[in-house]
Amino acid sequence: MTLAEDAIAWYDANARDLPWRQPDTTPWGVLVSEVMLQQTPVVRVEPAWHAWMTRWPTPAALAADPPSEAIRMWGRLGYPRRAMRLHACAVAMVERHGGDVPSDLDQLLALPGVGTYTGRAVATFAYGQRHPVVDTNVRRVVSRAVEGKPDAGPATTAADLAAMEELLPASPAVAARASIAFMELGAIVCTARSPRCPSCPFEKVCAWRLDGSPPLEGPSRKRQTYAGTDRQVRGLLLEVLRHATGPVPQQRLDLVWTDEVQRARALSGLVEDGLVEPFGTASFVLAGDSFEVQTL
Repeated sequence: MTLAEDAIAWYDANARDLPWRQPDTTPWGVLVSEVMLQQTPVVRVEPAWHAWMTRWPTPAALAADPPSEAIRMWGRLGYPRRAMRLHACAVAMVERHGGDVPSDLDQLLALPGVGTYTGRAVATFAYGQRHPVVDTNVRRVVSRAVEGKPDAGPATTAADLAAMEELLPASPAVAARASIAFMELGAIVCTARSPRCPSCPFEKVCAWRLDGSPPLEGPSRKRQTYAGTDRQVRGLLLEVLRHATGPVPQQRLDLVWTDEVQRARALSGLVEDGLVEPFGTASFVLAGDSFEVQTL
């Protein structure tokens, strides 16, 4: 059997039961899941995905609402610019594709915020096409099983895409199944620091294992700090704005964080990212919110 066949057999018996993998999931549901899963664990994405798809089951439904509603719905998933990208994608799909998620890879890549990985993931997982879908998990599996290297590079390269494409079966449908299988292997078996090799279908043919499992390179990845960072301050500011029913005065935002310099930097960053907009002379709103100017 080939690596792809072994991976598919393993996947069929061990895959996690995730909602965006169900047969009735729409291409829009796949796109939403792929954006939400960027830098966010599955356990946090599942409830957010369900809530999002219940409210906006189609791109047109989201496009009809202002971007501020997407930011509100994003909640505490983190990296809220992703909500803005999804809203921009929805608007573009309504304008260019009649409200449908395009199946053509070039058209997918032309959507706002859709990059190499996301475009190929949607074309593959939503439409069953044959494309190399390469994320950190896939790079690690291929690096170990094929190249005998304990770790993959920090970013996807053309060589990574070519290496994965060589492993894909000719049939688009089978290739799509293989792509998700390789990804799942990297996510739950061939992990970065504690690979569960005895559970891996590649154990007897893995080049890294056959070479004696050389030590994993570099220091263990340190957990990213959050407390006290600009990210935390941005999140606190957004939390106030998300729950506001009108423009939020500067004085109210000043209560969020005591460090004036850091608070101002975080607020300025939110404005520069297009997530927050000034309202009047000393108030702020989420991007796209519209309120009447109150006059005394």
